[in-house]
Amino acid sequence: MARYQGERYVKPFRCLDQYLAMAFAQQLARHRSLSARPAEHLGLRCTRVARNTLSKANERRDWRMYAYFAHALILIARPLSSDENLGLSLDNTVYALDASTTDLCLSVFPWALFRATKSAVKRHTLLDLRGNIPTFVHISDGKLHDVNMLDILQPEPGAFDIMDRGYEDFRRLFTLNTAGAFFVIRAKSNTKYRLRYPQPVDKSGGVRCDQTIVLTGVASARAYPQALRRVKYYDRPSGKTFNFLTNNFAVPAQTLADLYRYRWQVELFFIWIKQHLCIKSFFGTSENAVKNQIWIALSVYVLVAIIKKRLDIRADFYTILQILSLTVFERTPLIQLLTQDLAIPNRLNLFDNLTG
Repeated sequence: MARYQGERYVKPFRCLDQYLAMAFAQQLARHRSLSARPAEHLGLRCTRVARNTLSKANERRDWRMYAYFAHALILIARPLSSDENLGLSLDNTVYALDASTTDLCLSVFPWALFRATKSAVKRHTLLDLRGNIPTFVHISDGKLHDVNMLDILQPEPGAFDIMDRGYEDFRRLFTLNTAGAFFVIRAKSNTKYRLRYPQPVDKSGGVRCDQTIVLTGVASARAYPQALRRVKYYDRPSGKTFNFLTNNFAVPAQTLADLYRYRWQVELFFIWIKQHLCIKSFFGTSENAVKNQIWIALSVYVLVAIIKKRLDIRADFYTILQILSLTVFERTPLIQLLTQDLAIPNRLNLFDNLTG
């Protein structure tokens, strides 16, 4: 807070007040009226938070302050989930990289130009699949192509980066390879290659072929001069066939297909964030205000992840948020709310009604 002068020239409305008002009143309780009188035990000094006060705070206070806070929480959350079993015979860290876009009004958010008639803000996210913790988030306008994130990310040697075909840029993928990181990416249909030699596969599963290939496109062969591994996989439930490219030649072909299946966790993460946290309507229209609100929402998500792990809560994220939203103005300890109360049938029926 001091690094970014968050409370410079501040009188009654502190950074903590801003965070709590956004996190609890907007992210958790979803109250349109930001009355804080019942929530003094949370640390709020203000008895009432006007929408204009909150909007001005979001506009003026540096978003990097809340990004720094979110990253500090991430450093706490990741070790708590490091022992989660993905159901794969892998000790490597596994990441899923993807982006999610929120459409905005062009006349209100002109700085986030996306197309000729509308604006958009995009959240590029690298998700640690053990615990589904976002380890890297970059917020941009809608025009920034997803593949540019490979220029910003710091490759982690030995880790797997799982990506969709929108990230197929062989110059950037070769940078990952040179750094010692592994990638699994869905290949585009027009990718040109030459077969070097095949590997025997058990076709009783979904794997149809496991090949060592070299790229033959003029640009791609120059950008990625080494051999790649191609795995063709048939998914029986959907009836679709997938072609994967990877620079890892050691793990079984079925494991590579399973890794890509886990990539959908990042899609579920985006859906969860959009449905349960307030990042579709914004308090403030500047780039700074939008980034403030998104980083506060992400920090709320990570806080819930920490609570879930530290208190060993078996309920899912949504149920925990529902409990917090209904009890945010109570003085009952969290561990009592999230453990003992979960065993009360009436409480469970209430949540069943809310989610139905």
